[in-house]
Amino acid sequence: MMTPTVLCKPVAVMGDKPITAGLYAIGRIFLSVPALTPVLGLVLLLGVLPNTSFASDSPEECSRTSNYSIYLSGIYTGSMNRTETWRGNTAVVTSKSEASILGIGTQYRQRTELSWSSTTDEWLTDNFHQKVTGFRSRDMQVTFENNGHESWVDLDGEVETYVSEDIPLRDVDTLLIQIREYLLRGRKQFALIRQASDDIEAYQFYVQDTLTTSIEPWGELTLIPVEQTGAEDVTYYFAPSMDYQLIKARYHGIILRGLIELDSYTSSCEPILAH
Repeated sequence: MMTPTVLCKPVAVMGDKPITAGLYAIGRIFLSVPALTPVLGLVLLLGVLPNTSFASDSPEECSRTSNYSIYLSGIYTGSMNRTETWRGNTAVVTSKSEASILGIGTQYRQRTELSWSSTTDEWLTDNFHQKVTGFRSRDMQVTFENNGHESWVDLDGEVETYVSEDIPLRDVDTLLIQIREYLLRGRKQFALIRQASDDIEAYQFYVQDTLTTSIEPWGELTLIPVEQTGAEDVTYYFAPSMDYQLIKARYHGIILRGLIELDSYTSSCEPILAH
């Protein structure tokens, strides 16, 4: 087993209170209350947000944990924690976030089970359970069938079904993991569909040229920007030198703009490889 890798950013201070690390959920990022203005939508899209695909056939369990800070128009509004627990070609992703915007407090929790499909060569969501308290409270349980092309959604006791003919439906966590899989394969553009609480949302993704920037505490990093268009416009930034972790993501709102930034990352997994 690998020795856990721990990377973290110095704790910032606002007034006399420390700002702790965390992500706010896509899905996320994003990774997840789409209606709580842009930031919650960003959290859902990221789902946060995440960490990445894991291609080892080893049954040994390992985990990746990321903490992000969430900002709305430059103001710190909350944090999100996301942990992926991997065993071979399956994973359980748990995400939790807390945020306060204009005095409205929201807590988000999600548990996702996903697995690799040898039939279609992609990561698919098996099921997920999402619970939101505070603004836009909900309890949502979803299962997927037919290689992700059909979903069964129980939203606060009311059941709906959805079908996608061409592209599998995914939750925000698996969506992010599949994005990374495509990056590892060298794909430059692709389409994915997210299962929302009362609809399905289609996105197009475009991989941009790499850029180099300095980010504390890691110093100079080469990042791969991935632009998302569709239901929400978001730009994700992945760092190949950090095992293709999501370093930050920007939500491009018309009035309000959301941002999540990685503050710390811990991993006991082998480096990510294309499946």
